[in-house]
Amino acid sequence: MRHKMILALLLWLGPLMMNASTPDVKVYRGTGVYQSDVICTVRDAQVYKKTSVYQSDVLYTVRDNQVYRKTGTYRSDILYTVRDGKVYKGTGTYSSDIVMTIRDGKVFKGTSRYQKDILATIRDGRVYKGTSPYRTDILFTLDGALKLAEFVAVWYTAMSVY
Repeated sequence: MRHKMILALLLWLGPLMMNASTPDVKVYRGTGVYQSDVICTVRDAQVYKKTSVYQSDVLYTVRDNQVYRKTGTYRSDILYTVRDGKVYKGTGTYSSDIVMTIRDGKVFKGTSRYQKDILATIRDGRVYKGTSPYRTDILFTLDGALKLAEFVAVWYTAMSVY
């Protein structure tokens, strides 16, 4: 009986402990590896300016597959909604609200799936311009894994730099 209680407690605390120890994900400009190359930092589903982790430096908050402005949590603060690889403006649900589609490691313009409409290719933690395989065309590099909605927030942060 006591073992079942301990197991139940561990199952309940496990996800909380895993979230507490989740490492920050740094996003570097191009192939950069130095602190001065950091575009933003993702921590606990929030995207911060450069290497900061201060609440005043939050650019986006990600919650329930939605990207919110700064630390906002109101419906009016929703900038993007991510559903089935499609990124919608605000709380949109119509195909006309789709700003980009992320599928098979590619970022497409709007709802397109044409080669000419590929904005970026995601490969091995690097995001390349268009379909380029060249090191010189790396837009940004991730030093860890992100959820899709977090990637969307990072995408808009990185694109504002270029």
